[in-house]
Amino acid sequence: MEPRAGPSRPSGPQQPGSPAWRIHLQEKLGGACAFVSALRRCLSVSMATKAAGWGSQSEKMKLKSLLLRYYPPGIMLEYEKNGELKMKSIDLLDLDSSTDVRALVEDIQKAEPLVTASKVEQVTLLIRRLQEKLGRYSNHSFQLFKVLRAHILPLTNVALNKSGSCFITGSYDRTCKLWDTASGEELHTLEGHKNVVYAIAFNNPYGDKIATGSFDKTCKLWSVETGKCYYTFRGHTAEIVCLSFNPQSTLVATGSMDTTAKLWNIQNGEEVFTLTGHSAEIISLSFNTSGNRIITGSFDHTVAVWDAETGKKVYTLIGHCAEISSALFNWDCSLILTGSMDKTCMLWDATNGKCVATITGHNDEILDSCFDYTGKFFATSSADGTARVYHTATRKFIAKLEGHEGEISKISFNPQGNRLLTGSSDKTARIWDAQTGQCLQVLEGHTDEIFSCAFNYQGNIVITGSKDNTCRIWR
Repeated sequence: MEPRAGPSRPSGPQQPGSPAWRIHLQEKLGGACAFVSALRRCLSVSMATKAAGWGSQSEKMKLKSLLLRYYPPGIMLEYEKNGELKMKSIDLLDLDSSTDVRALVEDIQKAEPLVTASKVEQVTLLIRRLQEKLGRYSNHSFQLFKVLRAHILPLTNVALNKSGSCFITGSYDRTCKLWDTASGEELHTLEGHKNVVYAIAFNNPYGDKIATGSFDKTCKLWSVETGKCYYTFRGHTAEIVCLSFNPQSTLVATGSMDTTAKLWNIQNGEEVFTLTGHSAEIISLSFNTSGNRIITGSFDHTVAVWDAETGKKVYTLIGHCAEISSALFNWDCSLILTGSMDKTCMLWDATNGKCVATITGHNDEILDSCFDYTGKFFATSSADGTARVYHTATRKFIAKLEGHEGEISKISFNPQGNRLLTGSSDKTARIWDAQTGQCLQVLEGHTDEIFSCAFNYQGNIVITGSKDNTCRIWR
């Protein structure tokens, strides 16, 4: 398929690597290439254990503990098999306030031998606790808590740790700063980069490390506790514009304008793999929730899926006819969602790389896209100033979000899945009803474009970062 005509790629002086190109990348894509990974948070619940034996005597299984996973809802079973500690999950993606918990637990008991009769009451109690948790903050109204004069130059991205206790901001001033969410106090300034700090992330769910990717072609790994730099990862030959930790917090992946991605070992600071194959800049990168696949989106109009354990390409997603702006897996790793400058998004079967749907409707470039935590819904935001919500299984259009007066560079669901957050060049962020498209709140006060915005894990705090050099805490 031939690339479409039009101004999708800068020409003339705006070549990759030039200052004008950097401004183009920042202002056109906003925070679209920094993903705050939607990974599991577990609350451990201690309980008595008892052998749940089946099969041979050599394969006795003993349930050790239950763990609640709030978003997306589920129960993690920690058990011992042949002396080895293992984990399995029971996903409860359809759990809501109307669910018959007793009937659900009966179904779980029939399907899962580890949930014995003696554990039924405990499982019932936990699911009811989970049910109650899912309803909290789903209709939260946000008020401005604090304006942080964060940096001396515009912000590039913001990211929260899993608990929401602290967050980080990256900036053109070459620093990353760590902030206490409750007080707005600055905890550390991470200094050492020699150019724009563009991509930032915590190693969630652990949250004890920070990675920063810079236009100085390096990535740095930092201690959250001390603010000290553990390692500087060198090897890219152009700007790093996206990065992500794997869920196990053993690797960090970086994507660069040099057309490659690299995987780094965060224990020893060494390069593990270089992912080569794209013919243009990589601007989007993320792991799936199990950590065995990594996805890269490129300005070569393609998305590549890689085996994170071997560094080998699994397949290439070919179908878009302009630059990729976003690419990510859904929660259960069955689908991939891609957004493009060709004004479309596409859904792909993650098992074989085949396109299952092309979604049209926007009349300008798609700048960001996202799934909700369960993967039931997805949303897109565009340079046309609107966002759209779709049902994943049916691909049915649900709602159009209208009201912004500028392009929308960031969009994300709240953890409960009933609200959407958008950030725009019109200097505002907005909260929307995900089912009706109604604008519920306008978060205003910034004096320049909002490049990045994010919910915390509970959905009762929003952080916005702007070209006006400030970030704002809303709660």
